[in-house]
Amino acid sequence: MKYTNAMNIATPIHAKSRIGHTACPHDCPSTCALEIDLTEDGKIGRVRGANDHSYTSGVICAKVARYAERLYHPDRLMQPLRRAGTKGEGHWRQISWDDALDEIANAFVKAEARDGSEAIWPYFYAGTMGWVQRDSIERLRHAKRYSGFFSSICTNPAWTGFTMATGVLRGPDPHEMGRTDCVVIWGTNAVATQVNVMTHAVKSRKERGAKIVVIDIYDNPTMKQADLALIVRPGTDAALACAVMHIAFRDGYADRAYMAKYADDPAGLEQHLKTKTPEWAAAITGLSVDEIEAFAKLAGTTKKTYFRLGYGFTRQRNGAVAMHAAASVATVLGSWQYEGGGAFHSNSDIFRMDASELTGRSMKDPDVRMIDQSQIGRALTGDAVALRHRGPVTAMLIQNTNPVNIAPEQRLVKRGFARSDLFVAVHEQFMTDTAEMADIVIPATMFVEHDDIYRAGGQNHILLGPKLVEPPATVRSNLFVIEELAKRLGVGDRPGFAFSAREMIDRVLERSGLPDYDYFLEHKWFSRQPAFEDAHFLNGFAHPDGKFRFRPDWTNQPAPNRPPEAVGLLGPHAELPEFPDQVDVIEVADLDHPFRLATSPSRNFLNSSFAETKTSRQKEGRPEVMINPADAAALDIAHGDLVQLGNLRGDIRIHARITTEVKPGVLIAEGLWPNKAHVDGEGINVLTGADPVAPYGGAAVHDNRVWLRKDKA
Repeated sequence: MKYTNAMNIATPIHAKSRIGHTACPHDCPSTCALEIDLTEDGKIGRVRGANDHSYTSGVICAKVARYAERLYHPDRLMQPLRRAGTKGEGHWRQISWDDALDEIANAFVKAEARDGSEAIWPYFYAGTMGWVQRDSIERLRHAKRYSGFFSSICTNPAWTGFTMATGVLRGPDPHEMGRTDCVVIWGTNAVATQVNVMTHAVKSRKERGAKIVVIDIYDNPTMKQADLALIVRPGTDAALACAVMHIAFRDGYADRAYMAKYADDPAGLEQHLKTKTPEWAAAITGLSVDEIEAFAKLAGTTKKTYFRLGYGFTRQRNGAVAMHAAASVATVLGSWQYEGGGAFHSNSDIFRMDASELTGRSMKDPDVRMIDQSQIGRALTGDAVALRHRGPVTAMLIQNTNPVNIAPEQRLVKRGFARSDLFVAVHEQFMTDTAEMADIVIPATMFVEHDDIYRAGGQNHILLGPKLVEPPATVRSNLFVIEELAKRLGVGDRPGFAFSAREMIDRVLERSGLPDYDYFLEHKWFSRQPAFEDAHFLNGFAHPDGKFRFRPDWTNQPAPNRPPEAVGLLGPHAELPEFPDQVDVIEVADLDHPFRLATSPSRNFLNSSFAETKTSRQKEGRPEVMINPADAAALDIAHGDLVQLGNLRGDIRIHARITTEVKPGVLIAEGLWPNKAHVDGEGINVLTGADPVAPYGGAAVHDNRVWLRKDKA
């Protein structure tokens, strides 16, 4: 059936001001502060960055600037739906909200009676970054002892590698990118994914003559902004970092006095790096010796060098090692001592927000199993290891994510969702690939239609996201769904339930020693930036001895999302190196799979979000794989040809884009298009693997060896 509905939006909450202030809710480290024009008839108009917010500085990405197109999209889900045919066929019947919630609760009760409480697996992620609307599902999980959710797919390798080095997730104030003499943007296409990084880097270039260095695996839009652009082979970033440190010791750039005070074993590191020459790294990375020498000299002779370390280069099987090695460069050079110097990845640990009541932590049972988010395909198809050697998952509630599209090993994921004995309820804004496989689909609010509170990993502010417009009458928030299910499941009287979003925001703020909702409504945000001495670790790093770890403890070091003891260490952790080094636990190309494939973000999609909007789709065109002209010529592939990509996980067909933006032997498929946008209805994640990154997990979605051939069909 076709389901469309006119949207009746009431008068906005802030009609008098005609401008709403909020925070961008989507899965992005910037979490920009937004200003939104509000019309007299209660709709949103232009969306822009807040000029008075020091980090956003009036700049936001193009996709969020077009948010009205998404909010008022004709295909937005507007009614609860019950599946009326076989899973995935697309036949639906409208039902009432009460009937939908009753059916979800009844399915959960039946699954628990038949298979135990762990048979239910609430599954969510960062489609909204708001604490209340994203994380309240955890409170229901703990109250009912449903299977735990090990959140691994995005941040784990990066966070693990950085905390192995520093002991904590914080660093120099991100504003200092605008007050530096050299910005090294390492492993993130900031123009597409963190535009505010570019705002501050370009400011330094204009005002101070700062140089911008970009390190990535292809010539993306951020590369085109660079004074020095270094295109490395995927999975070889640690080799580059080691060679830079080798040169620093060799040529006198290393700050020995700084390391003597702040690092654990500089002498051991120097000895280890004796063989990590530019020639050694050139053979591994594909860079020239001259490029490596030029980078080392620039960083080594520029005291104020700010290393902005992204997520992209850590989404390899050696990603934690790569992050640790890159952070180590700043320590060898002593860059941390200076304003505009040091290494920054995330400020996640500075906020100190107490979400224990929000998530129901007091009700958490450590004996309840944890299932790895990235291994959903294996879990739903009965893999004993993924299921922690316990029973099957037979019921799910999914909020804020689209695993049938974004999760690795897509064929396994789809096979799991197609099970006749698996009940799935999806709370969504659009009929995603995952919603299409559900039994019940219920329509969700968007961020301007509910209250929430946000913190920004890529900057230093806590931001309020107040409700700005009324949602359509038939659409409900995440919190509403959790509260209503809690009542039906008999836990609505447990701690943390029965509060409105605004009430819960105030409770979190009070428990965190922060100003209340009304303060945020007036002031819009609150800085948690630590003092310069703490941000730059001049009082010592966050290990017990205050030392930066050149020799990380890969198996014992605490980390923000370390797996619980019941899960244990993950991946080939025994192969991780004593000091920074290149470790080839990656999918190295071989004769049968001579290409390395990365699934990099596009400029107009955000994971699978915004892939439904007309302008984003028009700007992206169609799913394509980028191929170097030399590789295309050798395989008789022309621009626009249909090609096949494959490995042991499966194969897909996709159109070729011939371009010198990628190096020979490397393939890039930008953006997570809906599966149905691909030629055969299967997306790029057919080719990505779910085996975890050592030592604490993560998804290596940019680390795939594949074969390539021209399609003969």
